[in-house]
Amino acid sequence: MQTSFTPAQLADPANASSEKILRTCVHCGFCTATCPTYLLLGDELDSPRGRIYLIKDMLEGQKPATPEVVTHIDRCLSCLSCMTTCPSGVHYMHLVDHARAYIEKTYRRSMSDRLLRALLAATLPYRARFRSAIMFARLAKPLKGAMGSLPLLGARLAAMLELAPASVPRGPARRPRVFPAEGARKGRVALLDGCVQPVLKPSINEAAIRLLNRLGIEVVFPQGEGCCGALVHHMGREASSHAFAAHNIEVWHAEIEKSGLDAILITASGCGTTIKDYGFMFRNDARLAAKAAKVSALAKDISEYLTNLDLPAPSRPMGLTVAYHSACSMQHGQRIIEDPKNLLRKAGFSVKDVAEGHICCGSAGVYNILQPELAEKLRDRKIGHIARTKPDIVATGNIGCITQIAKGFLNRERAGGSAAPPVLHTVELLDWALGGPKPKNIAKAVLTREMAGPL
Repeated sequence: MQTSFTPAQLADPANASSEKILRTCVHCGFCTATCPTYLLLGDELDSPRGRIYLIKDMLEGQKPATPEVVTHIDRCLSCLSCMTTCPSGVHYMHLVDHARAYIEKTYRRSMSDRLLRALLAATLPYRARFRSAIMFARLAKPLKGAMGSLPLLGARLAAMLELAPASVPRGPARRPRVFPAEGARKGRVALLDGCVQPVLKPSINEAAIRLLNRLGIEVVFPQGEGCCGALVHHMGREASSHAFAAHNIEVWHAEIEKSGLDAILITASGCGTTIKDYGFMFRNDARLAAKAAKVSALAKDISEYLTNLDLPAPSRPMGLTVAYHSACSMQHGQRIIEDPKNLLRKAGFSVKDVAEGHICCGSAGVYNILQPELAEKLRDRKIGHIARTKPDIVATGNIGCITQIAKGFLNRERAGGSAAPPVLHTVELLDWALGGPKPKNIAKAVLTREMAGPL
């Protein structure tokens, strides 16, 4: 694609990076075939190619973002399916991230939109605030219908209440900073605790710790680690996301220098995609560039790390059918496709792929709150495909997908559909199969099968 940025514009590193990306695009349109919003809406401007034209025009002209541009960029899930499809290697993620940050600086949203986005940014990255918000949402759930009818914010407030869990698991009040390996130590890793996941599903990292320790891996939670910045990053809040990221970079780098780390493991693939991009985010930061690059190089999804370990044979015959949902941040953002499925097969599960597996479930960070109508359509489409595999269990590697898919199946069951299958993280199933405790939310159907023979 031909561009016309001026030398002065290209002196800005963000513009220089985006200009290079724009010049890579050859207008082929392959991306439209795998774009979820184009699939639903059929509008060229709701495809990656259309958005690229809008972004190019906005950045080249140094124009404030217009309502049209904001509408179509906001509808983008940042699922990155287009990057997997693109034959030219267009790095759409960096381009749309730049566009979101540019919009945040040049466009004044409506008061209701500003309030909602500020609320999300001030709540989700902080565990204590997020836990309190969920408690409030549970109390407000009976008012969902009334709130949903409110002008402007109604549908999005209703979506927030809909996503709030019926109960919040109690995480460990005080957890040790270091979990030593069982037997001879074979490795030492940091495990991201993060913000949303430890509130919604602390069982994920608990399973990861148990499994890693049994495999001879010491697990450490460096003092002070927090939100990786992904949630606010995808809202265009560049200063906030960089502040979260910079803090974690310093925390992890200090741990690397002090005691050494073989890897920084992530059990939420949405976080993993962002942490692996820290090197790019801080490429022009004289103080943090080298540290960020080192952190990104050590960052691994837990399935990547486990793939390179010698796993024991399953401690019990499983014989269960698992529908594997590959999170967009896993398959498109990190290009991890076969590792989780291979691990599950080695652990004794029968793994089934899901039709349209490349299409997003509609979670996408806070997308299912900010764009609830589109997110619901994608969710229902996804659970329809999953249901057709007739699984005992659904497995995935991202907390957002777990929440989104589980809510869709629960709604389907309440509407008279079949019983909702449990939706679990891959590491929870691996921990169970390789000697750990049974996950608490294994469905009655699975327990019934277990009664027919030892699992």
